Amino acid sequence: MKVAVFGRFYNERTTTSVERLSEFLSKKNIKVYFEKQFFDLLSSESSNNNFEGFKTFETLDTSFNFLVSIGGDGTILRAITFVKDIDIPIIGINTGRLGFLATIQVDVIEHALQNIIDGKYKISERSLLTVETTPENKDIKALSFALNEVAVSRKNTTSMITVDTHLDGEYLTSYWSDGLIVSTPTGSTGYSLSCGGPVITPGTNSFVLTPIAPHNLSARPLIIPDSTEIHLKVNGREESHLVSLDSRIATLENETLIKIKKADFKIKMIDLLDESFLTTLRKKLLWGEDKRN
Repeated sequence: MKVAVFGRFYNERTTTSVERLSEFLSKKNIKVYFEKQFFDLLSSESSNNNFEGFKTFETLDTSFNFLVSIGGDGTILRAITFVKDIDIPIIGINTGRLGFLATIQVDVIEHALQNIIDGKYKISERSLLTVETTPENKDIKALSFALNEVAVSRKNTTSMITVDTHLDGEYLTSYWSDGLIVSTPTGSTGYSLSCGGPVITPGTNSFVLTPIAPHNLSARPLIIPDSTEIHLKVNGREESHLVSLDSRIATLENETLIKIKKADFKIKMIDLLDESFLTTLRKKLLWGEDKRN
């Protein structure tokens, strides 16, 4: 068995997680490969030499059985840029705060990994969005997919922008707002949720359009089939605006045509049998945590 390990930040919980993870996998004679930049970060920041001798990777291939992400949900979003479409399942160890994707807590790492080795898990397939622009933008073309959301937003101005929106070639509306979020079910508990969007269960074949601070209060989140092709054009007082694919941001000139649709591949998340999306939702959003209950 061969396991990839990815992370982005260093703190005390990161060190503890990496040490427990690597020690457990080594005892099981499982090959461990750290992402090169993450390994360099651990080596430079750690006060011990426990990380010496491990192999590293810069790209992934199908020889890996799964990838362990150490951090929060944002780290998993960055991990998918390595996994792409090669079907390597991802599991997240949560060293951050609120995590809907990174669900394994540091104190149960060994138990969780043993369950994965024993096959006591299920795979949750997550839809992605893909983006094309006319004229073409090289930054977006290089990594043109997003697991959580694609969002357009204003840049260098306090003035609102206008987002002309078409669904499958039919005009929907022009959102006068700070921006517009196109979210997957996975991303419905992220940026979209903070802007008033609905929670969508991961297996739902839908996307949601969520305006960001709309001028017209009648502009509400809209759930659409994930087979819909979405076309956006932005206008405003500034000559350019921002488009973000999860945590990656590019600048586009106004009147650029942005085409958004469902990607032709999915990301596989490992769900342990004693966890579920509903359990995570209830715990993270504190549903039912009321003195009257």
